[in-house]
Amino acid sequence: MTNTGFNPKTRQPLGTLITDLPIQVRNLVRAEVDAAKAEYSEKAKNFGIGAGMFGAAAFFGFFAFAVLVALAIIALALVLPLWLATLIVAAVLIAIAAILALVGVNRVKKATAEDPDGVRASLRQDVDALKGVGQYEH
Repeated sequence: MTNTGFNPKTRQPLGTLITDLPIQVRNLVRAEVDAAKAEYSEKAKNFGIGAGMFGAAAFFGFFAFAVLVALAIIALALVLPLWLATLIVAAVLIAIAAILALVGVNRVKKATAEDPDGVRASLRQDVDALKGVGQYEH
């Protein structure tokens, strides 16, 4: 025999069930909202900790990169004068930064360029169709 959770001794009149319905719905909604708050607060906490860890990793990575740059200068200084080794490493870093900046600018321009067949144009055509102006399909 399976237990379905139905207990005939707890039967209530229809009027009582209808009267209790708004309270039950309110309690259900409140329980769902509380569960969502708990879930998202836990996710937000984990996201914050993860973001902090990424920040710490970036901090230490920056200084590790600085040490590697110093190492490159020292290595070049073994065969060149120190000022020339520093100048060469600085020029290489500036060239890398310039290339990355140019690629970044091109990507931003590409991302912000208006697409004549994009969503904005489609929305504009829909608004014109609602107003009854412009060219649109019937």
